[in-house]
Amino acid sequence: MPRYQRHDATLPSRPVLVIALEGWIDAGFAAASATAALLESVRTEPYVTFDPDGLIDYRSRRPRLRVDDGVRGQILYAEPQLLVGSTPGGTGIAVLVGQEPDFAWRAFSADVAALAVELGCRLVIGLGAFPNGVPHTRPVRLAATASEEALAVQVGFVPGALDVPAGIGDVIGARCSEIGIPSVGLWARVPHYVAGMPFPPGALALVEGLNALSGLSLDTSELQKSAEATRHRVDELIAASEEHAELVRRLEDQFESYGPGESGISEVGIDEALPSGDEIAAELERFLRGEA
Repeated sequence: MPRYQRHDATLPSRPVLVIALEGWIDAGFAAASATAALLESVRTEPYVTFDPDGLIDYRSRRPRLRVDDGVRGQILYAEPQLLVGSTPGGTGIAVLVGQEPDFAWRAFSADVAALAVELGCRLVIGLGAFPNGVPHTRPVRLAATASEEALAVQVGFVPGALDVPAGIGDVIGARCSEIGIPSVGLWARVPHYVAGMPFPPGALALVEGLNALSGLSLDTSELQKSAEATRHRVDELIAASEEHAELVRRLEDQFESYGPGESGISEVGIDEALPSGDEIAAELERFLRGEA
């Protein structure tokens, strides 16, 4: 039985393949927001729709049912799709969207890699974000999980050896690397105290990184406005508490003490008497709802 269905589509020339599947870590909803900005900037059309029956655990992620006045309507399944398109300047792009599969990762990754070869993809880029002990007052840095040292150096990376759970983006990237297509995961380092709510500066960093690596020239003007407004709102909350301001100052000092690729994953050098990231996050959520 075929694992996917093809659609008639205008195929782009030597596209970059962007892995934008939902389901793995996405602090500040940075990857989701970056994907939304990408799809608003580029007109795409479906090239392949994957059969979700062998990929998705419906007990964990149930299909959506539309009910109108008690009458059952359409049932929507979480079908991963490969979209294709080109920027106004003619740069090709393919975007893998939908839910990260629960099953058959190796078969799914092999299918995506074969489709990448079929499309003539020149580069595979995954999008993600993780919470980090960094301040919101500084530019969001990216960390790479790359197929080669040159890409890792270009993006920035967390130094040393890490043993972390893998997302499907890196599994697909590894498979593509095996067949000669370079790949890199772009990970935005989002301040831990805003990781549970939308943080547009993280999305902006991802789109800027995507532009720099791929030559796509995606429009970032709206993300820049949203990023500035968000930082201003967080500034207002932080200014209202000397404890919060002290934590941010400590994070700023820590941030400045590391090189571009060296900011640590964990919080270090923070007094126990200072509020935790969770405490700031809870107050920030109340503040943004107008309750503080």
